[in-house]
Amino acid sequence: MEKDIQKRGSMKINETPWTEKVYETKDYIVFKDGFPVTEGHLLFVPKQDQIENLVHCWQQAYEWGERWVLEEYCDGYNIGQNIGTAAGQTVMYSHVHLIPRRHGDMPDPRGGVRHVIPEKGNYRANER
Repeated sequence: MEKDIQKRGSMKINETPWTEKVYETKDYIVFKDGFPVTEGHLLFVPKQDQIENLVHCWQQAYEWGERWVLEEYCDGYNIGQNIGTAAGQTVMYSHVHLIPRRHGDMPDPRGGVRHVIPEKGNYRANER
């Protein structure tokens, strides 16, 4: 585990692969995801890989998601982070995903983020 933790913090922001900026502040940059799950999938990336900056990214992702729903850009959203290779992290720099969700983007979205493990997402599938 220690090896994975060391690997996670091994990159600097200027070494990350993201290039298509959507928005930038003094604390973070918002990029379009290079392999979007849905239209509008964004990454909130702290300029300094420190917990305080990452918390700010989570807060901003939440605020963007709420605004999207109010403006009817999407019907809901997921916010998430892959931490460590066992969780699917491939870019070893902290970042937060904001994924807009729309009715019909998958047949049955119940279970939400539980779908990261195939067949475990909808734990209430038999209750229909």
